[in-house]
Amino acid sequence: MSTATSSRRRGTRRTRSQSSATRKVPRTYRLTPEKVTKAQRILGARTATETIETALDMVVFRRDLVRGTAAMLGVHIDPPDSSD
Repeated sequence: MSTATSSRRRGTRRTRSQSSATRKVPRTYRLTPEKVTKAQRILGARTATETIETALDMVVFRRDLVRGTAAMLGVHIDPPDSSD
């Protein structure tokens, strides 16, 4: 079965150029609207989806930055306090 055929049967649209890693799927989350709005303003995002994607990208970048810095300096860096 081809990718286009299997995607259509699942009800999603996907081009041949999209890999499964970049393919978007519908999700449902229970989020505080005020927190999403505040993050949206801070990040300059146009939509809630863009806000969430940007925030997740920043989390991954922070992890990579901490790992890279620690490897370069040979020091351990504790993750930020989760109480914020």
